[in-house]
Amino acid sequence: MNHQEGLTAYIAAFVAELVHAGVKDIVISPGSRSTPIALVMAEHPELNLHIHVDERSAAFFGLGIAKATKKPVALLCTSGTAAANYYPAIIEATISRVPLIVLTADRPHELRDVGAPQAIDQIHLYGHNVKWFVEMSPPEGKESMIRYARTVCARAAATATRYPAGPVHLNFPLREPLIPNLDGQLFELQERQKGYVDIHDGKLTLSNETFKSLASALDSEKNGVIICGPIDDAEFMEAVVDFANQLQFPILADPLSQLRSGHHNQELIIDGYDTFLRFEDSKKVLKPEVVIRLGAMPVSKALSTFLTENRDIPQIVVDGGSGWRDPLTAATEMVHCDESLFCRTISEYIKPREHSVYLEKWKSINEHTKLKLSAIRDIPELSEGKLFHLLADMLPENATLFVGNSMPIRDLDSFFFANKKGIKVMGNRGANGIDGIVSTALGVATVSQPLYLVLGDLTFFHDLNGLVAAKLFKLNVTVLLINNNGGGIFSFLPQAEHPKHFEMLFGTPLELDFQHVIEMYGGSYEKVHDWDHYHQVFANDFQASGLRVLEISTDRDRNLSEHRDLWKSVSQEISEVIKSGNYEH
Repeated sequence: MNHQEGLTAYIAAFVAELVHAGVKDIVISPGSRSTPIALVMAEHPELNLHIHVDERSAAFFGLGIAKATKKPVALLCTSGTAAANYYPAIIEATISRVPLIVLTADRPHELRDVGAPQAIDQIHLYGHNVKWFVEMSPPEGKESMIRYARTVCARAAATATRYPAGPVHLNFPLREPLIPNLDGQLFELQERQKGYVDIHDGKLTLSNETFKSLASALDSEKNGVIICGPIDDAEFMEAVVDFANQLQFPILADPLSQLRSGHHNQELIIDGYDTFLRFEDSKKVLKPEVVIRLGAMPVSKALSTFLTENRDIPQIVVDGGSGWRDPLTAATEMVHCDESLFCRTISEYIKPREHSVYLEKWKSINEHTKLKLSAIRDIPELSEGKLFHLLADMLPENATLFVGNSMPIRDLDSFFFANKKGIKVMGNRGANGIDGIVSTALGVATVSQPLYLVLGDLTFFHDLNGLVAAKLFKLNVTVLLINNNGGGIFSFLPQAEHPKHFEMLFGTPLELDFQHVIEMYGGSYEKVHDWDHYHQVFANDFQASGLRVLEISTDRDRNLSEHRDLWKSVSQEISEVIKSGNYEH
């Protein structure tokens, strides 16, 4: 068997096994060294190929597809710095537990460390930011090497998918000539045609004795809270609501917990905590006896502070991925168990409660808070907080909302209240970066429609290259671009108290006209003048297709004063409620 035949057989076996393992989507960035893998992938009828020339955006685009499908997505690039450009998305995938199979072509061993072009050290390129790394054997057509290629592929897909999901990295050293033979029956494998090896995984659970012990401890605590951070499990919503009803504990629901929007019972959902937990009066009267936390760390800084100030009480962290999600060092028990299974099983062992005065305090303070925050509807100027407050009213049923980091995700936390629309809320909250947000959202848009992306001007600028995906793949997405001409979140941080170098180092105004670049990518652009205009163009969006960008210009200083005025109003209201002892609402 000559070089071309061996190369073809090896790569074809790997690609066939990739499909058998459940991979449907491949994001490919063009390059020479990856030629044989790309050409063979293009021949497989069951693969969806997405060609993206910018590796940095391509990786985030694949991340978005994987987040939406909950299935592993493969990335393919050539050697050299192309592979390095994957790094930010790989970091995000690791922390946010998203399955990616990263395939990097490489120079063969004899061309490494000798000054060959596009040759960098790709061995363990991503360090501990991938779950598994393999330096693949150079392609050969021997039976043992075909078995090797298929086994590694199956293992890679299983490792990426196994909870907690994450990226794996396979590095392929490839020798020239790089053109495979595409004339034969590429994917008719001689051995185990339906997949080389099936890998079965289960969910983490506990012994019955441990479940009973935890249930007994919870039975003795009447004043507890359940905190749900970012989590995306179809079974979790019903399980945690039933669990909370049994205990009569409030559920503090992060916007990415998927608990703020849907047709589930929302009676125990607390969604105004980011505001009222800023105040000492509230924190004092709502001090819990026990905390149960499920999912990743919540967005809210006020909630994190509340947890830190209550490190003297039991805090139970439940993580089905057996991680260590405790940056506050507040956990007293780390429970490695599937979150939905935990809620359902504990519910079987605890005694149902019918009423809780403590719960009523949470619900009352929450409702008073939301009533005061709703005053933002009356603000006549274009306002970031008002925009997020209106989203639940204006978005269509079952829409997908992707929210950028920095200030937008925090305003969503403050102003996006519980509703029955079934809106799926997504974001990149692993590393909390502003890079790759556009590309990730567009990756989601290949699966979830209609999709709305809300982000700030710096985040938008950071990933303008990502907009090409909307043009290439004819994606329908509406972007709500909040342009406050800089980094709005820094106005809320201690840096703002030192104005001498604030604008230069933190405010960083860009003074950009985004219309031209949006039109370059085939999108339509509308600059919103006022709220009447916003309602009009937003409504028109329901009949539109393609990329649409609505730019809403706001003022950073006014945004800060709006938030502070609202917080002051809520603080006064809550203090009066607590002072009177009347928690009716």
